[in-house]
Amino acid sequence: MARYNYDRLSVQDNSFLLMEGPNAQMHVSSTVVFDAGPLRTKEGGIDIDRIVRATEGYLHLIPRYRQKLQFVPVFGHAVWVDDEHFTLDYHIRHTALPQPGTDEQLQRLSSRIMAQPLDRTRPLWENWIVEGLEGDRFAMISKIHHCMIDGSSGVDLQQIMMSLTPDRKLEEAPRYIPKPAPTGAELFRDELAYRMALPGKALRDLGEFARESEDVVDEVTKRVKIIGSMLGMGLSHSPSPLNGPLGPHRRFSWLETPLEDIKAIRRSLRCSVNDVVLTIVTGAVRAYMLRRGVDPSAIEFKVSSPVSMRSEAERGQLGNRVSSWVLALPIDAEKPHEQLERIHETTQELKDTNQALGVEMMMQVAEWTPASLLSLGAQSSGGPVNTIVTNVPGVQQPVYLQGAEMIGCYPQVPLLEGMGVGFALMSYNGKMCWGFNANPGVVPDLPALVDLVEDAIENVADAAGVTLSKSSQPSLDLSDSSE
Repeated sequence: MARYNYDRLSVQDNSFLLMEGPNAQMHVSSTVVFDAGPLRTKEGGIDIDRIVRATEGYLHLIPRYRQKLQFVPVFGHAVWVDDEHFTLDYHIRHTALPQPGTDEQLQRLSSRIMAQPLDRTRPLWENWIVEGLEGDRFAMISKIHHCMIDGSSGVDLQQIMMSLTPDRKLEEAPRYIPKPAPTGAELFRDELAYRMALPGKALRDLGEFARESEDVVDEVTKRVKIIGSMLGMGLSHSPSPLNGPLGPHRRFSWLETPLEDIKAIRRSLRCSVNDVVLTIVTGAVRAYMLRRGVDPSAIEFKVSSPVSMRSEAERGQLGNRVSSWVLALPIDAEKPHEQLERIHETTQELKDTNQALGVEMMMQVAEWTPASLLSLGAQSSGGPVNTIVTNVPGVQQPVYLQGAEMIGCYPQVPLLEGMGVGFALMSYNGKMCWGFNANPGVVPDLPALVDLVEDAIENVADAAGVTLSKSSQPSLDLSDSSE
């Protein structure tokens, strides 16, 4: 038995490390707002000590939170090893807004924190507890590297950190005993043996594939067609006012819409919630192009829409089990009905042709690819796209952090090179929480884009004959926030 212990990152998890650059931070973030409730101290602050003790009580359920990266010499692939110098105080940070802190100030703070890289010499996560927010609220700005989680595992992680009742029980923290890490020579030897065994593993997988397939020729033909259709999307995207060089700063904004409004539109138009979301984004992007004096019909505006490949047996596990659809939004169409019809037709075709399987196949092939080439191939996991639109279903009942009720969770998707904005949505307790992450060097007027999303929601609702239950939360003016 080896004297050391480590976990090798999957090729997809490792790809998110390779995609990272000086201005492309690949962490998944969210700004979570709570009602202070029982976590309010008599001095008016937030009981940070209790949050730290509560975190200590569940860390043993999330081993990754006490592991850091180590890289295999020559091959460059990453592995997880226990951090023998783990210090929780480094990862839970306490800060405050000048009272009474506004949502606008919180968004500015979130923007700055999100723009900062995570320290790769430590476990790749941070939680910033922010007090001083008006309305007897506080916030938690969470940063976790994408190599650790995808959207679905992020929801599972949230349920470990919080409870479905206002329970304030503090669990006893088991003693942390870090396991020995391998030397560079041991990692190199193990990786060499792993790669030498790949041909045999491929043959076994091929045999299993043949046994499970009713028609091997048909299955192979289908997979070849999937890859062909993906390559047919092209290797680049059209220039647009929402695309440009990726700078170091970020601007973050959000809004809320009642989830029932989105579901009512879905029922009326007989489509999926994701179809409705993509139609809303289509209307907003089209209006933004017109606002910038650009003809929408001259642009093929492509988006990546992540699709979870996580099975029920994989629930609760960290890491990535996600693929994506790549589709062109019909921004040339003026009417929401036409936009929706074309999107629904496209998503049905993507389901029928199983394009998401194509991305997963490409990641499996990447197991054979040197890290230097994989860094290029990793970009294709999102496709040659103008933006990302990700929609993650969350818990539909209140959740609590040591008795403090979560009010809203506003997600942030990382931007890839060339992207000016990313759209992330998460449903929670009857709300649809929208998060907008922008590169202000390309999109200096993010509040205007958020307003156009609100207008698009109303337009799609009108087309569906749905009366909105209430107006969306008003967007906030961040015109002077450039960092």
